[in-house]
Amino acid sequence: MLHTPSGGAGHGTAATDSGLMSIGAVLNALRAEFPEVTISKIRFLESEGLIEPQRTPSGYRKFSAHDVERLGHVLRMQRDHYLPLKVIREYLDAMERGEAVQLPAVGRQRDGEPASRPPEPSEPPTAARIGRDELLAAVGVDGQELEEWESYGLLTPLEDGAYDSGSVAVALLVVELGRFGIEPRHLRALKASADREAGLVDQVVAPLRRHRNPQTRAHAEDRTRELAGLTVKLHAALVQTALGVRLP
Repeated sequence: MLHTPSGGAGHGTAATDSGLMSIGAVLNALRAEFPEVTISKIRFLESEGLIEPQRTPSGYRKFSAHDVERLGHVLRMQRDHYLPLKVIREYLDAMERGEAVQLPAVGRQRDGEPASRPPEPSEPPTAARIGRDELLAAVGVDGQELEEWESYGLLTPLEDGAYDSGSVAVALLVVELGRFGIEPRHLRALKASADREAGLVDQVVAPLRRHRNPQTRAHAEDRTRELAGLTVKLHAALVQTALGVRLP
């Protein structure tokens, strides 16, 4: 269950006496569990019919506690189970009818939490994988679109034809960018930039991976994550600066 702030009205004018919340207050309530959520994302989910907030006479959105809870379910199903919105809507409808819902497991593992199912013995213990059919179902595209993304290097299958779990996040972002007319061929520059950033991180970490001390080699993974996070933040800051905008 999503844990929303108990003092929703404590956001000043963000909530009304009736307990309804503004979109800004909803964003604050969700960010504790979903730090990447944005106002644009909430509006997109509304446009897809996942929530139906009330509107004031002036046209401002006002969200109930039920709306916030539904948003939490949607974001959690996307993050933890890679489900497309059509399937998520079906699950939500079933939940509202009081039916028991069993969500599919794809072996994803979040930091500090056990994997939803143990990986196969042949797989590295930290690498969650997803099959081609599962990926297509999770993103809601067909095989032809997936092959197009692969042709531009946006996704790359593993040797056995499966994909690492990060491929789902990439595919979902490609789909969302497509809603704005940004085609896969337009994203080649982003892929090339990401490869260069990854190469820079790998160059820094490589000596640690080759070290004779096992503890030092183990530390390389933590250093890789740390540097990857910093490069992603720098990239986002540079894009925002170039566009003269500040993301919420």
